[in-house]
Amino acid sequence: MNNQEQPRKKKSGCMKGIIIFIVIYIVCSVLSGIWLGRMFSSGATLEDNTVYVLKMKGTLVEQGQEDNPFAAMMGEMPGYTAKEVVGLDDLIHNIRLAKENDKIRGIMLQGGEMEMGFASAKALRDALIDFKESGKFLIAYSSNYSQGNYYVACVADSVYLNPTGTVEWNGLAANKMYFKRLLDKIGVEMQVLKVGTFKSAVEPYILTKMSDADRQQTKQYVDGLWKELLQGVSESRHITTENLNGYADMYMGLQPAEMYVEKGLVDRLIYTEETDSLLTRLTGTDDYNKISTSALATIPAKPTKSDNKIAVLYAEGQITDTEGDGIVGTKMVKEIAKIRKNEDVKAVVLRVNSPGGSADASEQIWHAVQTLREKGLPVVVSMGDYAASGGYYISCGADYIYAEPSTLTGSIGIFGLVPNLNEVRNKIGLDIDGLKTNSYSDLQVNAMYKGMDDNERAKMQQMVERGYDLFTRRCADGRHTSQDNIKAIGEGRVWLGKDAISIGLVDDIGGLDEAVAKAAELAETSDYELTYYPRKKDFYTQLMEAFDQSSDEEKLLMKMKELCSQPRVMMLMHFPDIR
Repeated sequence: MNNQEQPRKKKSGCMKGIIIFIVIYIVCSVLSGIWLGRMFSSGATLEDNTVYVLKMKGTLVEQGQEDNPFAAMMGEMPGYTAKEVVGLDDLIHNIRLAKENDKIRGIMLQGGEMEMGFASAKALRDALIDFKESGKFLIAYSSNYSQGNYYVACVADSVYLNPTGTVEWNGLAANKMYFKRLLDKIGVEMQVLKVGTFKSAVEPYILTKMSDADRQQTKQYVDGLWKELLQGVSESRHITTENLNGYADMYMGLQPAEMYVEKGLVDRLIYTEETDSLLTRLTGTDDYNKISTSALATIPAKPTKSDNKIAVLYAEGQITDTEGDGIVGTKMVKEIAKIRKNEDVKAVVLRVNSPGGSADASEQIWHAVQTLREKGLPVVVSMGDYAASGGYYISCGADYIYAEPSTLTGSIGIFGLVPNLNEVRNKIGLDIDGLKTNSYSDLQVNAMYKGMDDNERAKMQQMVERGYDLFTRRCADGRHTSQDNIKAIGEGRVWLGKDAISIGLVDDIGGLDEAVAKAAELAETSDYELTYYPRKKDFYTQLMEAFDQSSDEEKLLMKMKELCSQPRVMMLMHFPDIR
């Protein structure tokens, strides 16, 4: 780089910062009235003859965030992509409010392509089944139903489809992408250190297909998930599971829409504009009102004020040490400290939806959870779609554990993954030389740029095995069993929630409601109020994060840098793409 280019780049970066500041200032000024209105408003106002329109689109997460009025605007700006995220907590709140509030006449599920896990789908489905006890109408309409969305929508009184629409009812397939041949071509060898026959997270880097052990465990939980879908749809649509299996063999996603009516998967084919007359008939008036998920979520449920608090702590995403979008160890420990210092909190529900991640961060979170119990606070875990590997690690020390039938849990195993770039280094003509004061001072450099020798590999393997020993000890202590018993059901094997009961990994089947009730029981209180951690992000925080989004290229480079950084011990389950 010549000297003339440096000032130009600095000036460019400075100008970018100034432009961003000006944009933020202008946008905030223009919409300040909206923001101030929100500050002094208790939420949306419900009118008579209201229909709750629950749009089945976006990505479903455990905890929603405050509605961001800038989201759509940000999505239109160059270099930014609008990310529509819906909170399962908001949907459950809304459905219950719709059941109890007389101003809401019914619910229309609109659309059918929301991204969600199987356990989340069941929680949403169960809430809608409970809503139907009110006697209010529940209908579903979409141009296309994905398989998981249809599992939810089929509980409706009537399921409608666009005449040119599709219902994806094709059975489940689990697929993983394997990188070994690609890595071989570019000269990268992935050096694996692991404990656990079924610990398959490393396999995409060292194999070209599923190992027998991974195929065995994957088949077990995929078959179990499919059975859950079959039984649910069969109960709702009054179609035998044999017939549903037969329809899946026909690949219904490619069949004409008329066949969905013929087979009983949907009730009628109607165009979008016909939904207005449909709602007019169901509400008994053409002067009905619609309310959205975000608006309804601002209306508080029936107030329950109490000096006794049950804290609901959300732990969602991959576990990292100090930064990331998921469960950041340092931040989670601070949240737990806040709960511990709150004298009004009488019990804690830890809602876990995680495939795991950093072993060290998992241990730190586990320890923080134990400090709650040492204070005398009961801790109950509620598992979502996943609570596997590190996700199970942070759960195992609780007083009681609930899982959904389709929760994927267990995966008690550990691994280290170190890329050997020796061949790449030789290809590009990069030489490394240096000196050291002790025998293994250059172990990390050797591991990545020359490849580990037998002694170095043995030392790394010992570290991984110590991590596995600690993991199984934590599980054994938490589940009040022997370490040998944990190792027998460990080995990195993944279990469905309904199967995890018989082997002692979880205590009961249930969702967040059951976990809260159990926490209250253990705290010996029937008078309590829920309080949530962490707090939902306000829209200013979301705005700043939106401006701070990295490009896809930057994210890829960050991932490569992370992969090639110093060796780390991981507790992570790499789940296949199931659809």
